[in-house]
Amino acid sequence: MEILPAIDLRNGKCVRLRQGDYSQETIFGDDPVAMAQRWESEGGQRLHLVDLDGAKAGRPVNLDVISRIVEAVKIPCQLGGGIRSEETVAEMLNEVGIDRVIIGTQALKQPEWFQEICEKFPHKCCLGLDARDSMVATEGWLDVSETSALELANCFVGVPLAAVIYTNIANDGMMQGIDDGTMSDFVELAKRGFPVIASGGVTTIEDIVRLNELSKQHPNLVGAITGRAIYEGKIDLAEAVRITASNE
Repeated sequence: MEILPAIDLRNGKCVRLRQGDYSQETIFGDDPVAMAQRWESEGGQRLHLVDLDGAKAGRPVNLDVISRIVEAVKIPCQLGGGIRSEETVAEMLNEVGIDRVIIGTQALKQPEWFQEICEKFPHKCCLGLDARDSMVATEGWLDVSETSALELANCFVGVPLAAVIYTNIANDGMMQGIDDGTMSDFVELAKRGFPVIASGGVTTIEDIVRLNELSKQHPNLVGAITGRAIYEGKIDLAEAVRITASNE
C-alpha cells in the first residue's frame, strides 16, 4: 500500500483546509517545492497535489508551482483541482509531466465524457470521489449532490481507471481518524474491482496500521493519502512507509 503525502496549493503556498472549508485554512509553507522534496526524502512514494484555486476556478491555477514540483522530485505526482476538459488532461500529462490526473466534478456531471477520457488516457485518470455522508460533493467541495459515492463509482466498473480516490470530507483535516462507515465504503469499492486510495482522516500511525491490515484482506486498497497529520507531526512519514512496505 502506497503512502501519498498531500500538498494542497492555494495562492502558491502549501496549505490545509478543514473539511474542505476555504475559510478554515492553515498555511504550512511558503515553498511547496521544498515541501515536496522533504516528503520525497522521507520516503513518500507518490505526491498527491491539489490545486485548491483550480477547483474553484474550473481550471488549474497554480501551474508554475506544480511544474516546479514535478521537475524537483523523482517520484510521480498526481494532480486534482479544476481538471474538467480533455485539453487540460492532455496538458497536465503530456506537457507538465503529471503522472496521473484526478477528476471529480466532471465525472459526476458528465459520466460519459469521463469514461471517454479514461479510455483515451488509460490508467492515467483517477476518479475523485469526495463525499459528505456518503454523498458526492463537487466544485471544490462547495456543492453536495444527491448521488451517492458508490452509485457514481458503479458507472465506471470496467473502465481503465488509475484509481478511485475516496475522501470523506467530514473527516478531512479534522485529525479525528477514519470512521467505520468510511472504512466500509473503502471495502465496497475494493470489492468492485477498483484500485482504491483512502483519503480524509488519516491521522495516526494506528490509522495506517488499520488500513494496511485492510489492504491484506482487500488488495485493491492500494494507497492512503495523508496531509495535516504529517505536517503537524502526528504521523512520521518514514515510519508509515516502513509499515506498509514491510506489510507488517
